[in-house]
Amino acid sequence: MSASPAALPIDPVLPRLSDALAAGNAVLTAPTGSGKTTRVPLALLDAPWLGDGTILMLEPRRPAARMAAAHMASMLGESVGDTVGHQVRFERRIGPRTRVQVLTEGILTRRIQADPELAGVGLLIFDEFHERSLHADLGLALALDAAALREDLRILVMSATLDSAAVATLLGDAGVPAPIIEGAGRMHPVAVRHLERTPTDTLAAVAPAVRAALAEHRGDVLVFLPGVGEINAVARALGEPPGVVVLPLHGSLSLAEQEQALHPGSSAAVRRVVLATDLAETSLTIEGIGVVVDSGLTRKPRFEPGPGMTRLVTQPISRASAAQRAGRAGRLGPGHCIRLWAEAEHQRRPAQRPAEIQESDLSPLVLEVALWGVTDPADLRWLDPPPAPAWASALTLLQALGALDARGGMTPLGRRMAALPTHPRLAAML
Repeated sequence: MSASPAALPIDPVLPRLSDALAAGNAVLTAPTGSGKTTRVPLALLDAPWLGDGTILMLEPRRPAARMAAAHMASMLGESVGDTVGHQVRFERRIGPRTRVQVLTEGILTRRIQADPELAGVGLLIFDEFHERSLHADLGLALALDAAALREDLRILVMSATLDSAAVATLLGDAGVPAPIIEGAGRMHPVAVRHLERTPTDTLAAVAPAVRAALAEHRGDVLVFLPGVGEINAVARALGEPPGVVVLPLHGSLSLAEQEQALHPGSSAAVRRVVLATDLAETSLTIEGIGVVVDSGLTRKPRFEPGPGMTRLVTQPISRASAAQRAGRAGRLGPGHCIRLWAEAEHQRRPAQRPAEIQESDLSPLVLEVALWGVTDPADLRWLDPPPAPAWASALTLLQALGALDARGGMTPLGRRMAALPTHPRLAAML
């Protein structure tokens, strides 16, 4: 590295993590902000067990992949594409010397399908695995199958909130769970305040709550909203308060626009209000936040069996997600979180968000598994096995589209469909 970086909470456990990976797979749990995303890959580059192998790190979102790579490259005093690079959909910055590649999860699926042995790769890191996307679960199942061909391929699962024991059992060998390494965090106390009663129109309550937060507390304000439409509506409702700049943060923005929201401006007299989707929940570090205003809502895909299509649904977040969001206010000092729902309702919310594999259309997954050469999901190792009714429904659809034969094997048309980055229905049409 070009300079000694400031100490982070994850640093003390890095030698123990490297020793665990020398013997096999491992699980790393550490709170958001501990530094695991950017510190772990660089710390493992010189590990003897890795040799000159490449590290692939999977991120659930494109902005997080880009920014993690950019931060690690800056720590080395290099540009993205030298030692550290990234690859997301329609964008690749990887050079001949790149040894740490930060990828979105769908990219791994394509990579491992093209090269089942993952030649030259020594370590696969699944970051923020608690988000449990369909691609993450599929990628881990395929990676575990590929690792059976290579004794030197290591798998590391990292998360801030995770059922680590279940993951350790999945990653273990011969009935012995993989080691769980627990890293410390650096959190200041956050005072959480709920509304007395949940408003009938939560979004209408956001702008008044932001104004109150600016008047009552210090620091910048981070506001969690379910989507871009709500971000734009709240921005219009807030207008341009004196001494305050209102900034959006979501995956559709350019890297420069995202960077503007992530870092404080040059003038300390100007406060920021960052209006963000759940992109800011775990994947990114936003500097200067003293207050969180949480709508308590998120937007997730949900499969509708009737029409056989997936639509986006706005729904309440889990208690674990609420804790992650509140923690964003306690990074620099004591902070405050305003939750726009009643405390009684909070206790009724689910503890964790359900894994996407439990409630999604599985036809893309079944097509990928068939391309892998597997017709029975029991032949792969899953953290949560695909539900049998959803698997059967997906199989029927893919056979009707001509992608799979009567035994569930891949047809020539199915191989052409699998090469297209779209839903099997649209791929068949194309």
